Amino acid sequence: MTRLRALCTAVVLVCASGQVLADTASHNASAEAFLKLAHADKLGTPVYMQVQQMFAQRFEQTKAPASKKAVLDSYQAKANAALDQAIGWNKLKPDMVQLYTSTFSESELKDLVKFYESPLGKKVLEKMPMVTQQSAQLTQQKLESAVPVVNKLLSDMTNELDPSAGKAAPAKKP
Repeated sequence: MTRLRALCTAVVLVCASGQVLADTASHNASAEAFLKLAHADKLGTPVYMQVQQMFAQRFEQTKAPASKKAVLDSYQAKANAALDQAIGWNKLKPDMVQLYTSTFSESELKDLVKFYESPLGKKVLEKMPMVTQQSAQLTQQKLESAVPVVNKLLSDMTNELDPSAGKAAPAKKP
């Protein structure tokens, strides 16, 4: 009888773990579908472009002749390989899937996929990078007017807390 219970328990555990694995696989698949729609595999592109630009600028700074362009190309290729090892999609994808599956339920991910497959979702994906950049620029422009005020307040606070910090030391009497 004890063996039968142990066997039944083992069967239930195996079945339950199989269901958990199936649920995990399905959840991961939903995350991967969302990441594909969101073009997450392109997240590193700006970094690659910036590094390529750094090498090109350094090439120009050294005033290397055009005949040495192969050297530039070689180093840019090596830099790309180093970036692939660090942030290539095959390196990022498992962590991104984990991030999204731990943040969103499978149902939520399916809803996100459904949204991003819709015309509005496609428009959001297309326009959001530009909107985000313009939002940052607008914020930066508005922030510039506050910088002098904040700096003055910081100076005033420093002077109030330590009046000698903002003033020159008094001259010594002979």
